[in-house]
Amino acid sequence: MSQFQRLLLIAKPDTSRSPAFERAVALAKTSGANLHIALFVYTETIAAMSRIDREGMEQARSAYVAVQHEWLQEEVVILRSQGLQASAEVVWCKHPLEEILTHVQTLPADLLIKDINPETAIKRAFITPLDWQLLRRCPVPVHLVADSHHALPQKVVAAVDPLVDAKEATDFNDQIIRTATELARQCAAELHLLYACNAMADQPFPTATLNLPWFGDLQKKMKTASQDAFRILAERHGIAEKQRHFLLGPVVPTIADYATRSEADVVVMGTTLHRGLQREMMGSTCESLLYRLPCSALVIHPEGIVSKEK
Repeated sequence: MSQFQRLLLIAKPDTSRSPAFERAVALAKTSGANLHIALFVYTETIAAMSRIDREGMEQARSAYVAVQHEWLQEEVVILRSQGLQASAEVVWCKHPLEEILTHVQTLPADLLIKDINPETAIKRAFITPLDWQLLRRCPVPVHLVADSHHALPQKVVAAVDPLVDAKEATDFNDQIIRTATELARQCAAELHLLYACNAMADQPFPTATLNLPWFGDLQKKMKTASQDAFRILAERHGIAEKQRHFLLGPVVPTIADYATRSEADVVVMGTTLHRGLQREMMGSTCESLLYRLPCSALVIHPEGIVSKEK
Protein backbone atom coordinates (compact mmCIF):
# COMPACT_ATOMS: atom_id res chain seq x y z
CA MET A 1 0.00 0.00 0.00
CA SER A 2 1.20 3.48 -0.87
CA GLN A 3 2.16 5.91 1.87
CA PHE A 4 -0.02 8.48 0.10
CA GLN A 5 -3.70 7.59 -0.37
CA ARG A 6 -5.15 11.04 -1.11
CA LEU A 7 -3.29 13.63 -3.15
CA LEU A 8 -4.24 17.30 -3.18
CA LEU A 9 -2.98 19.19 -6.22
CA ILE A 10 -2.99 22.98 -6.23
CA ALA A 11 -3.47 23.75 -9.91
CA LYS A 12 -2.43 26.88 -11.80
CA PRO A 13 -5.10 29.04 -13.50
CA ASP A 14 -3.73 28.86 -17.03
CA THR A 15 -5.91 26.00 -18.36
CA SER A 16 -2.89 23.83 -19.09
CA ARG A 17 -1.05 21.03 -17.36
CA SER A 18 1.85 22.34 -15.29
CA PRO A 19 4.80 20.24 -14.02
CA ALA A 20 2.99 19.76 -10.70
CA PHE A 21 -0.15 18.64 -12.55
CA GLU A 22 1.83 16.04 -14.51
CA ARG A 23 3.63 14.88 -11.35
CA ALA A 24 0.36 14.52 -9.41
CA VAL A 25 -1.23 12.47 -12.19
CA ALA A 26 1.84 10.25 -12.49
CA LEU A 27 1.95 9.64 -8.73
CA ALA A 28 -1.78 8.90 -8.63
CA LYS A 29 -1.36 6.35 -11.40
CA THR A 30 1.58 4.55 -9.82
CA SER A 31 0.16 4.59 -6.27
CA GLY A 32 -3.55 4.21 -6.90
CA ALA A 33 -4.21 7.27 -4.74
CA ASN A 34 -7.26 9.50 -5.07
CA LEU A 35 -6.45 12.83 -6.73
CA HIS A 36 -8.32 16.01 -5.86
CA ILE A 37 -7.48 19.10 -7.88
CA ALA A 38 -8.15 22.49 -6.30
CA LEU A 39 -7.77 25.73 -8.19
CA PHE A 40 -7.76 28.95 -6.15
CA VAL A 41 -8.36 31.96 -8.39
CA TYR A 42 -8.53 35.71 -7.93
CA THR A 43 -7.86 38.68 -10.19
CA GLU A 44 -7.52 42.25 -9.02
CA THR A 45 -9.05 43.51 -12.27
CA ILE A 46 -12.34 41.72 -11.67
CA ALA A 47 -12.34 42.44 -7.94
CA ALA A 48 -11.81 46.15 -8.58
CA MET A 49 -15.03 46.30 -10.61
CA SER A 50 -17.01 45.96 -7.37
CA ARG A 51 -16.30 49.64 -6.63
CA ILE A 52 -18.26 50.82 -9.66
CA ASP A 53 -20.42 47.89 -10.79
CA ARG A 54 -21.11 45.19 -8.24
CA GLU A 55 -23.42 43.23 -10.53
CA GLY A 56 -20.93 43.41 -13.39
CA MET A 57 -18.16 42.20 -11.13
CA GLU A 58 -20.23 39.19 -10.06
CA GLN A 59 -20.96 38.32 -13.68
CA ALA A 60 -17.29 38.65 -14.66
CA ARG A 61 -16.22 36.55 -11.70
CA SER A 62 -18.76 33.85 -12.49
CA ALA A 63 -17.64 33.76 -16.12
CA TYR A 64 -13.97 33.53 -15.16
CA VAL A 65 -14.60 30.76 -12.63
CA ALA A 66 -16.78 28.91 -15.17
CA VAL A 67 -13.96 28.83 -17.74
CA GLN A 68 -11.54 27.40 -15.17
CA HIS A 69 -14.14 24.93 -13.92
CA GLU A 70 -14.89 23.69 -17.44
CA TRP A 71 -11.20 23.07 -18.08
CA LEU A 72 -10.76 21.14 -14.85
CA GLN A 73 -13.85 19.02 -15.44
CA GLU A 74 -12.55 18.09 -18.89
CA GLU A 75 -9.30 17.00 -17.26
CA VAL A 76 -11.19 15.00 -14.64
CA VAL A 77 -13.11 13.14 -17.37
CA ILE A 78 -9.82 12.25 -19.05
CA LEU A 79 -8.27 11.07 -15.78
CA ARG A 80 -11.28 8.96 -14.87
CA SER A 81 -11.19 7.36 -18.32
CA GLN A 82 -7.63 6.29 -17.44
CA GLY A 83 -8.86 4.57 -14.29
CA LEU A 84 -8.00 7.29 -11.77
CA GLN A 85 -10.26 8.44 -8.97
CA ALA A 86 -10.20 12.17 -9.61
CA SER A 87 -12.22 15.22 -8.63
CA ALA A 88 -11.79 18.98 -8.94
CA GLU A 89 -13.10 22.33 -7.77
CA VAL A 90 -12.51 26.03 -8.33
CA VAL A 91 -12.48 28.44 -5.37
CA TRP A 92 -12.48 32.25 -5.65
CA CYS A 93 -10.30 33.69 -2.88
CA LYS A 94 -7.66 36.38 -2.55
CA HIS A 95 -5.53 34.69 0.10
CA PRO A 96 -5.42 30.92 -0.53
CA LEU A 97 -3.27 29.80 2.42
CA GLU A 98 -6.06 29.19 4.91
CA GLU A 99 -8.26 27.65 2.22
CA ILE A 100 -5.48 25.23 1.26
CA LEU A 101 -4.90 24.22 4.89
CA THR A 102 -8.62 23.68 5.37
CA HIS A 103 -8.74 21.47 2.27
CA VAL A 104 -5.79 19.43 3.53
CA GLN A 105 -7.66 18.72 6.76
CA THR A 106 -11.15 18.14 5.36
CA LEU A 107 -10.25 15.79 2.50
CA PRO A 108 -8.08 14.67 4.34
CA ALA A 109 -4.95 14.75 2.13
CA ASP A 110 -1.75 12.76 2.68
CA LEU A 111 0.34 14.84 0.29
CA LEU A 112 0.05 18.40 -1.01
CA ILE A 113 1.43 18.96 -4.52
CA LYS A 114 2.10 22.39 -5.95
CA ASP A 115 4.31 24.08 -8.54
CA ILE A 116 7.25 25.99 -7.11
CA ASN A 117 6.60 29.71 -7.51
CA PRO A 118 9.97 31.50 -7.12
CA GLU A 119 9.79 34.98 -5.66
CA THR A 120 12.47 37.66 -5.89
CA ALA A 121 14.58 38.47 -2.84
CA ILE A 122 13.10 41.97 -2.76
CA LYS A 123 9.55 40.64 -2.67
CA ARG A 124 10.47 38.05 -0.02
CA ALA A 125 11.74 40.87 2.18
CA PHE A 126 8.21 42.26 2.44
CA ILE A 127 5.91 39.30 1.83
CA THR A 128 6.38 35.70 2.92
CA PRO A 129 5.87 33.55 -0.21
CA LEU A 130 2.96 31.10 -0.20
CA ASP A 131 5.42 28.25 -0.73
CA TRP A 132 7.26 29.17 2.47
CA GLN A 133 4.02 29.54 4.40
CA LEU A 134 2.97 26.07 3.32
CA LEU A 135 6.32 24.64 4.38
CA ARG A 136 5.82 26.17 7.81
CA ARG A 137 2.18 25.39 8.39
CA CYS A 138 1.03 22.46 6.28
CA PRO A 139 0.61 19.38 8.52
CA VAL A 140 1.27 16.89 5.70
CA PRO A 141 4.26 16.50 3.35
CA VAL A 142 4.51 19.22 0.71
CA HIS A 143 5.78 18.34 -2.76
CA LEU A 144 6.89 21.50 -4.55
CA VAL A 145 7.51 20.65 -8.18
CA ALA A 146 9.99 22.25 -10.55
CA ASP A 147 9.98 21.92 -14.32
CA SER A 148 11.15 18.42 -15.19
CA HIS A 149 11.50 16.06 -18.13
CA HIS A 150 10.23 13.21 -15.94
CA ALA A 151 6.63 13.00 -14.79
CA LEU A 152 7.76 10.27 -12.40
CA PRO A 153 11.04 10.84 -10.54
CA GLN A 154 13.97 8.71 -11.66
CA LYS A 155 16.39 9.76 -8.92
CA VAL A 156 15.28 10.50 -5.35
CA VAL A 157 17.70 12.00 -2.81
CA ALA A 158 17.11 11.94 0.95
CA ALA A 159 18.97 14.84 2.60
CA VAL A 160 19.68 14.15 6.29
CA ASP A 161 21.63 15.52 9.25
CA PRO A 162 22.60 12.52 11.43
CA LEU A 163 24.96 14.39 13.76
CA VAL A 164 22.21 16.16 15.70
CA ASP A 165 22.25 14.46 19.09
CA ALA A 166 18.59 14.18 19.99
CA LYS A 167 16.06 11.36 19.90
CA GLU A 168 13.67 13.64 18.03
CA ALA A 169 16.29 14.31 15.35
CA THR A 170 17.09 10.60 14.99
CA ASP A 171 13.43 9.77 14.47
CA PHE A 172 13.11 12.61 11.97
CA ASN A 173 16.04 11.37 9.89
CA ASP A 174 14.41 7.94 9.85
CA GLN A 175 11.15 9.55 8.74
CA ILE A 176 12.89 11.39 5.88
CA ILE A 177 14.58 8.21 4.68
CA ARG A 178 11.40 6.12 4.90
CA THR A 179 9.50 8.74 2.90
CA ALA A 180 12.24 8.87 0.23
CA THR A 181 12.52 5.07 0.14
CA GLU A 182 8.81 4.59 -0.40
CA LEU A 183 8.70 7.28 -3.08
CA ALA A 184 11.62 5.69 -4.91
CA ARG A 185 9.99 2.27 -4.65
CA GLN A 186 6.70 3.48 -6.08
CA CYS A 187 8.41 5.27 -8.95
CA ALA A 188 11.04 2.56 -9.60
CA ALA A 189 13.62 5.31 -9.06
CA GLU A 190 17.17 5.32 -7.71
CA LEU A 191 17.46 6.21 -4.03
CA HIS A 192 20.45 8.16 -2.72
CA LEU A 193 21.32 9.37 0.77
CA LEU A 194 23.04 12.74 1.15
CA TYR A 195 24.68 14.44 4.11
CA ALA A 196 26.06 17.94 3.54
CA CYS A 197 28.33 18.19 6.57
CA ASN A 198 29.13 21.64 7.88
CA ALA A 199 29.38 20.65 11.52
CA MET A 200 31.56 23.55 12.75
CA ALA A 201 30.43 26.28 10.41
CA ASP A 202 28.00 27.87 12.84
CA GLN A 203 30.41 28.01 15.77
CA PRO A 204 31.66 31.56 16.57
CA PHE A 205 35.37 30.82 16.62
CA PRO A 206 37.68 33.86 16.78
CA THR A 207 40.03 34.18 13.83
CA ALA A 208 43.04 33.57 16.07
CA THR A 209 41.56 30.25 17.21
CA LEU A 210 41.36 28.98 13.64
CA ASN A 211 45.16 29.12 13.42
CA LEU A 212 45.86 27.15 16.60
CA PRO A 213 47.44 23.68 16.14
CA TRP A 214 44.69 21.85 18.04
CA PHE A 215 41.94 23.33 15.91
CA GLY A 216 42.86 21.15 12.94
CA ASP A 217 42.68 18.04 15.13
CA LEU A 218 39.25 19.12 16.35
CA GLN A 219 38.04 19.49 12.78
CA LYS A 220 39.29 16.00 11.94
CA LYS A 221 37.50 14.54 14.96
CA MET A 222 34.29 16.32 14.00
CA LYS A 223 34.56 15.00 10.45
CA THR A 224 35.15 11.44 11.69
CA ALA A 225 32.20 11.66 14.09
CA SER A 226 30.01 12.95 11.27
CA GLN A 227 31.09 10.17 8.92
CA ASP A 228 30.45 7.53 11.57
CA ALA A 229 26.99 8.89 12.33
CA PHE A 230 26.16 8.96 8.62
CA ARG A 231 27.43 5.40 8.10
CA ILE A 232 25.38 4.07 11.02
CA LEU A 233 22.24 5.78 9.73
CA ALA A 234 22.76 4.45 6.20
CA GLU A 235 23.44 0.92 7.40
CA ARG A 236 20.34 0.94 9.58
CA HIS A 237 18.26 1.60 6.48
CA GLY A 238 20.17 -0.81 4.26
CA ILE A 239 21.46 1.84 1.85
CA ALA A 240 24.46 0.64 -0.16
CA GLU A 241 27.76 2.54 -0.04
CA LYS A 242 27.53 3.60 -3.69
CA GLN A 243 24.26 5.35 -2.85
CA ARG A 244 25.71 7.28 0.10
CA HIS A 245 27.12 10.76 -0.37
CA PHE A 246 29.02 12.44 2.44
CA LEU A 247 29.97 15.94 1.32
CA LEU A 248 31.80 18.69 3.20
CA GLY A 249 30.67 22.27 2.79
CA PRO A 250 27.93 24.81 3.52
CA VAL A 251 24.61 23.00 3.54
CA VAL A 252 22.56 24.99 1.01
CA PRO A 253 25.10 25.34 -1.84
CA THR A 254 26.43 21.81 -1.25
CA ILE A 255 23.01 20.17 -1.57
CA ALA A 256 22.06 22.36 -4.54
CA ASP A 257 25.35 21.57 -6.31
CA TYR A 258 24.96 17.84 -5.71
CA ALA A 259 21.38 17.89 -7.01
CA THR A 260 22.62 19.62 -10.16
CA ARG A 261 25.57 17.28 -10.77
CA SER A 262 23.60 14.12 -10.04
CA GLU A 263 20.55 15.21 -12.07
CA ALA A 264 18.29 14.49 -9.12
CA ASP A 265 14.54 14.68 -9.68
CA VAL A 266 13.44 15.10 -6.06
CA VAL A 267 15.24 16.03 -2.85
CA VAL A 268 13.39 14.80 0.24
CA MET A 269 14.18 16.94 3.26
CA GLY A 270 12.81 18.22 6.53
CA THR A 271 11.82 21.69 7.60
CA THR A 272 13.85 21.67 10.81
CA LEU A 273 16.03 19.63 13.13
CA HIS A 274 16.89 22.33 15.64
CA ARG A 275 15.23 24.41 18.32
CA GLY A 276 16.63 27.50 19.93
CA LEU A 277 15.96 30.90 21.45
CA GLN A 278 12.71 29.48 22.88
CA ARG A 279 11.16 29.03 19.49
CA GLU A 280 11.33 26.56 16.66
CA MET A 281 13.93 27.43 14.04
CA MET A 282 11.59 26.83 11.13
CA GLY A 283 13.27 25.49 8.09
CA SER A 284 15.65 28.31 7.18
CA THR A 285 17.82 25.79 5.31
CA CYS A 286 14.80 24.28 3.61
CA GLU A 287 13.43 27.64 2.56
CA SER A 288 16.82 28.82 1.30
CA LEU A 289 17.22 25.61 -0.69
CA LEU A 290 13.81 25.80 -2.29
CA TYR A 291 14.72 28.41 -4.90
CA ARG A 292 18.26 27.13 -5.43
CA LEU A 293 17.47 23.51 -6.17
CA PRO A 294 17.41 22.59 -9.85
CA CYS A 295 14.76 19.98 -9.08
CA SER A 296 11.63 19.36 -7.05
CA ALA A 297 11.47 19.12 -3.26
CA LEU A 298 9.43 16.88 -0.99
CA VAL A 299 9.36 18.47 2.45
CA ILE A 300 8.14 16.92 5.68
CA HIS A 301 7.77 18.06 9.29
CA PRO A 302 9.02 16.16 12.32
CA GLU A 303 6.29 13.80 13.51
CA GLY A 304 3.67 15.78 15.33
CA ILE A 305 5.52 19.12 15.09
CA VAL A 306 3.83 21.76 12.98
CA SER A 307 4.63 25.45 13.26
CA LYS A 308 1.76 27.91 13.62
CA GLU A 309 3.99 30.84 12.70
CA LYS A 310 2.51 33.12 10.08
